[in-house]
Amino acid sequence: MIVTFDLFSALTDSRTGASRVLAELATERGWPQSGEELYDRWDGHNKALQRTAAAPTTFHDLSREALARAWAELGHDQGYVDADTARLEDSVGEWPLWPDVAAGVAAVARDHRVGLLSNVDDDLARRTRAHALVDPALVLTSQRLGAYKPTREIYARAAAEAAPDRLVHVAASARDVRGAIEAGLPTVRLVRPGHVVDATGPRPPVEVTDAAALAEAVARV
Repeated sequence: MIVTFDLFSALTDSRTGASRVLAELATERGWPQSGEELYDRWDGHNKALQRTAAAPTTFHDLSREALARAWAELGHDQGYVDADTARLEDSVGEWPLWPDVAAGVAAVARDHRVGLLSNVDDDLARRTRAHALVDPALVLTSQRLGAYKPTREIYARAAAEAAPDRLVHVAASARDVRGAIEAGLPTVRLVRPGHVVDATGPRPPVEVTDAAALAEAVARV
């Protein structure tokens, strides 16, 4: 069996990591927003763009456009967009993993091959701390698969990449949980702060609140 993990919700505390960088930008420029406020505005546009994105659009393209929209809404200079996008991408290697991740992924890896299933570009995935915890051959990105979450295509293509092995996906965000389940993937929800299940969507068959419980959880699905 192959177990994939969502990169920026299940494994990485992306809001904390990116907010630190955005707080530095705000301080340097005298902007009134906090790093968290800037992150939430950018992240909201990013997720909205991903809902309709398709190849050959890259994650970099989406992130840049999301930042341009966020800065425009806030009245910030659009001349910063390219440099700010690069600064965020360059910082990804410093974004923290959730504290339970290293041990939890290692426990799953004792019995199964482990990988990532993420909307990012290949190069960005390689920069993250999570990349070192998984099989690099199983880093299933939107760039590699030619589709974006939460569309069914990305999950179907991930399952095809895993074949003949069975694919189980560990998700945290509402859209990832719903997308994986509706695409027919066996799914485990790893509960993370700031993420809730979609009230109108399917319920995950198995939920855990600590990655230490994932080895048992993936066996149950």
